[in-house]
Amino acid sequence: MYLDHAATTTMRPEAIAVLDDAFARFDGNASGIHSEARRAKNALEEARERAAALVGAERPHDVIFVGSGTESDNLAVMGGAFASGRKTVAVSPIEHKAVIGSAHALKRFGFSVVELGVTRDGVVALPVDVLASAGTLALVSLMLVNNEIGTIQPVADLAAEIKASDSKVLIHTDAVQAFNSEDVSLMSTGADLLTLASHKVGGPKGVGLLALAPGVRVDPIIHGGGQEAGRRAGTHNVAGVLAMVAAMQASHGDRERFSSAISAERDAFEKAIIAGLPTAVVTAHQSKRVPHISHIRFPGVLAETLLIRLDQAGISASAGSACQSGAVEPSHVLDAVGFTTEASGECIRFSFGWDSPPGVGAIAAVTVLSVIGVS
Repeated sequence: MYLDHAATTTMRPEAIAVLDDAFARFDGNASGIHSEARRAKNALEEARERAAALVGAERPHDVIFVGSGTESDNLAVMGGAFASGRKTVAVSPIEHKAVIGSAHALKRFGFSVVELGVTRDGVVALPVDVLASAGTLALVSLMLVNNEIGTIQPVADLAAEIKASDSKVLIHTDAVQAFNSEDVSLMSTGADLLTLASHKVGGPKGVGLLALAPGVRVDPIIHGGGQEAGRRAGTHNVAGVLAMVAAMQASHGDRERFSSAISAERDAFEKAIIAGLPTAVVTAHQSKRVPHISHIRFPGVLAETLLIRLDQAGISASAGSACQSGAVEPSHVLDAVGFTTEASGECIRFSFGWDSPPGVGAIAAVTVLSVIGVS
């Protein structure tokens, strides 16, 4: 039972078919001028048109193809800040590390970083001092869905509040975890810059995009041949882009079924876990969450040990902490919402996907409880 779709979901058949076809058909470099290059370029630009329509970009030119969601976050935060002419950025403490890392990297260039607030239920709030200093703000980054605990952020409301204070502040949203179930577009989120990653929507790894609202500029952070209208240098991954857009189209058309079916599996899973182990706690269960993420604390059970035993029992999941160089680093997200280091080390994220079979939630819960020792 693969329950780590929030890390990488399985490829959709539509994306696999397009990827195979593109590898066979497009050998040329899309930046060239001969016929093979033009064929690749035409396919790339047709995909850009489809991607623009899916994310509500006014022009295809407002979609920039990049190598990952991480690169898109970096280009949005750093490239947007550089282009703004201002010297302050604001991020929430529960953002993806690609956003937080980019914001703090700007300090080397004379920028200051303001941290937003977050409730114990995992929802971002705007401190008064952020709005008071809006005249100096270049950019605010607000993820649409938290990748660890699954909370949906009120990005549109926060964006409107910020824009009312200063219309020149750029709003970036990392929508990587949201596309499969939520209305994701520049208009619906009120964002100026929007990040997506291919492998979270059923496409291949190593591809992403950054969508821009009309008139928004970003300075390049990767320099070279001047591809993507000078905003992102590097040879285009044509096959990857085509497959990503095919996955986006399939995911967009599958949202209603996905939300209904996966919500049922997630709810059945959590209900069975709590019934069998009343001490278990579902993180942010009172907040609005996406249907595919279930983050649970098992008090007294070390997450790393449980993950190994779950893997041996056939369940793939992930912990709320990362293991780096043999040292356990507590989750910055859980720290921000008030978890102690001990509590953070007792949490596991289970995440369902578009191809999770009916009944997997209940079956998975029985297996988890059995591994913990609850019959």
